[in-house]
Amino acid sequence: MAAAVSPFSGVLQLTDLDDYIGPSQDCIKPIKVDKKPGKAAAAAKIRIEDDGTYFQVDQDGGSQKLEKAKITLNDCLACSGCITSAESVLITQQSHEELSRVLAANKISGSAPKKLVVVSVSPQSRASLAARFKLTPLETAKKLTAFFKRLGVHFVFDTTFSRNFSLLESQREFVQRFRRQAEDKKALPMLAAACPGWICYAEKTHGSFIIPYLSTAKSPQQVMGSLVKGHFAQQQHVTPDQIYHVTVMPCYDKKLEASRPDFFIQEHETREVDCVITTGEVLKLLDQEGLSLSEVAPAPLDGMFNSLSEEQLVGHSGGGSGGYLEHIYKYAAKELFGIQVEELQYKTLKNKDFQEVTLEKDGKTVLHFALAYGFRNIQNLVQKLKRGRLPYHYIEVMACPSGCLNGGGQIKAEGEPGKDLLQQVERLYESVQPETPEMNRAAEELYEQWLGGPTSERARGALHTQYHAVERPSAGFNIKW
Repeated sequence: MAAAVSPFSGVLQLTDLDDYIGPSQDCIKPIKVDKKPGKAAAAAKIRIEDDGTYFQVDQDGGSQKLEKAKITLNDCLACSGCITSAESVLITQQSHEELSRVLAANKISGSAPKKLVVVSVSPQSRASLAARFKLTPLETAKKLTAFFKRLGVHFVFDTTFSRNFSLLESQREFVQRFRRQAEDKKALPMLAAACPGWICYAEKTHGSFIIPYLSTAKSPQQVMGSLVKGHFAQQQHVTPDQIYHVTVMPCYDKKLEASRPDFFIQEHETREVDCVITTGEVLKLLDQEGLSLSEVAPAPLDGMFNSLSEEQLVGHSGGGSGGYLEHIYKYAAKELFGIQVEELQYKTLKNKDFQEVTLEKDGKTVLHFALAYGFRNIQNLVQKLKRGRLPYHYIEVMACPSGCLNGGGQIKAEGEPGKDLLQQVERLYESVQPETPEMNRAAEELYEQWLGGPTSERARGALHTQYHAVERPSAGFNIKW
């Protein structure tokens, strides 16, 4: 496989297959042949012409042209192999070109019904763009809002807001699992599930063994999908399918997450997130308009679903991957053991991408958490879990080394070491004012107005998901991880 050309996270890439599909090639499903009774059925054959067209040839010499079926992201997710570089040319509805097409269609008078276009920007992407254009995060947020609205977008939101729900649900879920660990041996360790690269690998490679350990809380991207296609649609008096929801993410794997059948609203035949574009694709949109983000005049941020307090951006502490470990640790320490933790003391193990933190009470370790970033660390923790030698209660798992700020969709270094650029992005990301999700009044109000309380069935359906083991076919490549 041509790993260098794949933008997906390393945890999804096979290393010993040459399966790269060039842009001039088609990837097709097996052709369905109509079965007819009698001998003709047994004798039917497929003929491939020089131009690549397919024909079904019957015993009597008659032929029928067959259509090639394009593979979709759902087909890729249902395949037992892991994601490879081929997917980079299979994504036709997850690109900045598709966003441009929808915006262009909206501007044509008398065309099909117009879409209400919403863009939700991740704080990791914002930090990457801020570093690229030498802006503050707040300046970047305002200029991005102005730029997208210039293109024809109606609303621009911030997934920092939806991450409040993801963190709160993860905190509650961990405490519930901790309390039932005596009767449920697979309640712990709880493994973070906000990274789609890790989830795709877990479902396909370790399946039913690993799934019980995965947190069911939706990622910030998919919580925002529920908010936009649910509460926001009601506020705007439109149906979910009348909204075209785009997210800007630091990682190509998020395109796969948005395409999961679990996040498809059957009643309205629409996805919670219609299109995912990466930080780098925002640069391409700017280039198409002949603009630098620095040149764009700022615009006020949309009030709903944004994280702004007195003209200051707010975020979450605990690192560039969302701060799951830190928030769950502090909440569990107080809720389970009555201990108020102000600051965590991390211990680095084999490398900076594998760290742990412990809480002690009366000379005993009562909480043992870890973060594991990158494929090697993920492999090690899974093998230890299988051998029953994993000592942790919770693990923040991310597919990319250094976490989400270093995602494959982020802007790459130009003429400077990548490490220096990453450090700059980290500084900008951490420069926003931290806020605990429990203190976000807007999120608290939405729990009541939109979901009928945090423990309601409606909240469970909107803020949690499920995972599925992908069975391996009996024949195929024998790949050991």
